Amino acid sequence: MGETTHNPFSDLAKEVELRTQEKLLPLAKKKHGLRLGIPKETTYQENRVPLSPLSVNLIIHNGSEVVIESNAGAGANFSDADYAKAGAIIVYSAAEVYKSEIILKVAPPTESEINYLVPNQILVSALQLTNISEQYIKRLMDKKIIAIAYEFMRDNSGALPIIRAMSEIAGRASVLIAAEFLANNNFGKGELLGGIPGLQPTEIVVLGAGAVGEYATRAGLGLGAHVRVFDHSLYKLRRLEANIGQRIYSSTLIPQVLAKALSHCDVAIGAMRSPEGRSPCIVTEEMVMAMRPKSLLIDVSIDQGGCFETSEVTNHKHPTFEKHGVIHYCVPNIPSRFSRTASYALSNVFTHLLIEWGEEGSFKELLWAQKGIRRGVYIYKGHLTNTSLGNRLNIKSKDLDFLLAGNA
Repeated sequence: MGETTHNPFSDLAKEVELRTQEKLLPLAKKKHGLRLGIPKETTYQENRVPLSPLSVNLIIHNGSEVVIESNAGAGANFSDADYAKAGAIIVYSAAEVYKSEIILKVAPPTESEINYLVPNQILVSALQLTNISEQYIKRLMDKKIIAIAYEFMRDNSGALPIIRAMSEIAGRASVLIAAEFLANNNFGKGELLGGIPGLQPTEIVVLGAGAVGEYATRAGLGLGAHVRVFDHSLYKLRRLEANIGQRIYSSTLIPQVLAKALSHCDVAIGAMRSPEGRSPCIVTEEMVMAMRPKSLLIDVSIDQGGCFETSEVTNHKHPTFEKHGVIHYCVPNIPSRFSRTASYALSNVFTHLLIEWGEEGSFKELLWAQKGIRRGVYIYKGHLTNTSLGNRLNIKSKDLDFLLAGNA
């Protein structure tokens, strides 16, 4: 056998492999502690609060400061002591809260609350599209603030997280409300929702196969009711059946078929929504007149104008009225009736967002990093940035990406 040739480069390579190797590490993001203000809601019968004490504690431990007005959480049964224990600063005037960098609230600011806003402040709240006017939006624009609407915010999957959460609550709640107002003590027809063996089950018609419709259907089926679902979209009807995991009676919105279903039902739940503006009004007064005496109509879409022609806005104190022998329940903020659950649902969305916001270093960096949050912005430092809102109110809008790139 021939002699093996020794390769000195091989030994050198092995030696280099054993040496400590240099590695570039990513630069840590500089945390920017937020000053967050939560005012007490002044809108009538708004009991929700956007952050629970547990969420406040987590946000504070991440380096931010939370200022909350006294009794802001009382409607959801969170006390000032709960928030103080979580590390929040309790103040006793709205003016003190509105000195914060970020204002987080549930209802849109009232006319008097707008007076507290200052330039470059960030407002995060619902917008309630059916109630706003050109003058209202221009007042917000004049304040040179940055405004983000619950209705426009999206998550990484493109879904509307706050609208989805509130819709799930409203859908389940609508069936519980139906059970309550079918009973004798609320002047209903005295029937148990769902019925018992040997009796025909309660007939529920659900208009809309979105999140509200899906969870109303789930709750109705769970209580033993017979549920019929109507929607314009076959895709939504198929998705609802797939999500529920069983076949149900479903139909597209054919007026004759809908009218027949309504004439036999005990409960009709309106859950038709529009991405922008008013919900479609699909049930005529004639259809309502043909419904059974003491049947119940729950218009969950009333905050967008309602999908029953006979609907009129009511409130939690006086939630119903009777028209053509049909009981109407038309309260616009149903989730506020279950304020503690709704507040926890809001907290689930905002806690992660606010922690990430602090870690990004600035709000502008957050907007560049999070497309879903960027889509939630409708006013940026005095400029309207939502095109559909601008078209509806006849106000000129500007592209947010352009404003951000121009260091506005």
